[in-house]
Amino acid sequence: MNQVPPYISELTLAATPNAVAWARRHTVDILQRWRFPTEGIEVARLLISELATNAIQHARPTEISETAAEHARLGTIVLRLWPTDGGIILAVSDPDPRPPAPRPDDASATGGRGLVLIQAMASCWGYVPTQPHPGKIVWAEIPARPNSALGEPGFDGRQAAPMLIGRVLTGLRDL
Repeated sequence: MNQVPPYISELTLAATPNAVAWARRHTVDILQRWRFPTEGIEVARLLISELATNAIQHARPTEISETAAEHARLGTIVLRLWPTDGGIILAVSDPDPRPPAPRPDDASATGGRGLVLIQAMASCWGYVPTQPHPGKIVWAEIPARPNSALGEPGFDGRQAAPMLIGRVLTGLRDL
């Protein structure tokens, strides 16, 4: 008997550092069950790491009313995945209403490049505020075949750099 995959996968995680690893595991597991192509899974794995890391950093706003904290599920993030016609949407919510903003280039910085990777590797990305409670959902769409441009005429090699960077960062995080 064939099972039809659900239209959406949702996982709520405590906003702790190990949540990033759980978000990666969950994403890989779900995408494999949905028979998403391997190269797309690798990109999704990297980008969910970046989205979850950013959400964890913003899951504990310093100034929030007691009522808002109760409704915002302070200290948690929510990961959602759903298939589209040409890929997958990755979305992570947190209770911080501030929009995501890429940091200025700083070669000596040890972090702050997550949104740059998302911009480079996702076909599109954005955020939406959550209502009526404070917070936001940051999302990115990953094409099913992110490497398809490699064999196309006119490919100049610059598109490969984000893929290579992504593989290196994913490998380093797994150590």
